[in-house]
Amino acid sequence: MRDGHVQVNGTPARPSLALSAGDVVDLRLPAPPPSDLVPQPADFTVVYEDAHLAVVEKPAGLVVHPGAGHPDHTLVNGLLHRLGALSPVGLPARPGIVHRIDAGTSGLLVVARTEAAHHGLAAQFAAHSVDRLYHAVVWDRGLPDAGTWRTRYGRHVNDRRRFTGLGVHDKRAVTHWEVLERLPPCAVVAFRLETGRTHQIRVHASEAGFALVGDPVYGERRRIEQPPALRQRGFELGLTRQALHATRLGFEHPITGAWLAFDAAWPDDLAVAVSALRHACGVSSAS
Repeated sequence: MRDGHVQVNGTPARPSLALSAGDVVDLRLPAPPPSDLVPQPADFTVVYEDAHLAVVEKPAGLVVHPGAGHPDHTLVNGLLHRLGALSPVGLPARPGIVHRIDAGTSGLLVVARTEAAHHGLAAQFAAHSVDRLYHAVVWDRGLPDAGTWRTRYGRHVNDRRRFTGLGVHDKRAVTHWEVLERLPPCAVVAFRLETGRTHQIRVHASEAGFALVGDPVYGERRRIEQPPALRQRGFELGLTRQALHATRLGFEHPITGAWLAFDAAWPDDLAVAVSALRHACGVSSAS
């Protein structure tokens, strides 16, 4: 409006103008600002795609969108290279991005190719109707078989790069968990997100005393001394990132209404770590 793109009854309008019955509003959308995003090849797998959206599997180490310290060579650059145009909804550096996972987390993401799909997907995330299941390996200090963490959530007062569920914050965070397998001193855990705050699973698990193996920010940098087979893997079972994988993603197609569901097997680094734990515990990998 301040740039003259809105007229009422043929006259440029100000934001303070009160409309009356019968007024004719003419809105002329300006051209979107030029984007500095460059299509670039990136290492990820397209699991599903149609004219409206795509589901991709992101490897650990790939940043989702450009930001401080990561101006390019992100998933967004790779999506532009692979799929072409993405939904322009949201910030200019995040076309098509409806939700994110951390750079060190692997797994499934849905991205929007059209505005209609973007709004429809965003509404489902806001309503907590998207099925999001994560698998992780945590340090097990008597984690109950199942439960829920409900906290207020926000940035850490002493370190703005970290988040916390302790103290009084504006946002609500809810994480449900279930232990799938106990492999002392670790456990394989399924986490289901009700809300999707930044670092939510990592923070909730760490602050409850069950940090994710390999987590460089909220973890412990721990080495297993016994048995020797695990000691030889070094710190954090040899992992260089948090043992967290977005393994299942389900949602209603925002255009067709069909329910779509996808599963992603664990990547090699996590599969090898879990296999080593099972071998040390005398558990068959097929169990």
